[in-house]
Amino acid sequence: MKKPILMLALALSTSLFFTSCRETNENETDDMEQMESDDMDDMDDMDDAGNDIENAANDAGNAVENAANDVGDAVENAAQDVEDEVEGNDDY
Repeated sequence: MKKPILMLALALSTSLFFTSCRETNENETDDMEQMESDDMDDMDDMDDAGNDIENAANDAGNAVENAANDVGDAVENAAQDVEDEVEGNDDY
């Protein structure tokens, strides 16, 4: 009588052992899929950050170009005013 009960207990514990290992593997698969999804999200975030940096650099370049044009116009106007003053074509 003892042997069948021990065999049944052994079979039950073995089946529980394999079932619990399989559930762990499924959880690991889910975790790995989640990590892969997170990695893709991180890559998207890095792409977005790269695009933001590129846009900021373009905006800064445009601002510098506009400022240089404004300075150039101001210098030309000042040179014209000086020339008019020297020649006596002053509006004042």
